[in-house]
Amino acid sequence: MESANDMQAATKTYESFITLLKWSTPIIALIALGVIVIIS
Repeated sequence: MESANDMQAATKTYESFITLLKWSTPIIALIALGVIVIIS
């Protein structure tokens, strides 16, 4: 069974990943939109 410290570390890693995903998804979408506009 995992110790409490392992769960805290996993939770912090997960929260960091979700924050990164939340910020990077719109940025990537804007870049893709810009590329589509340039191409067409």
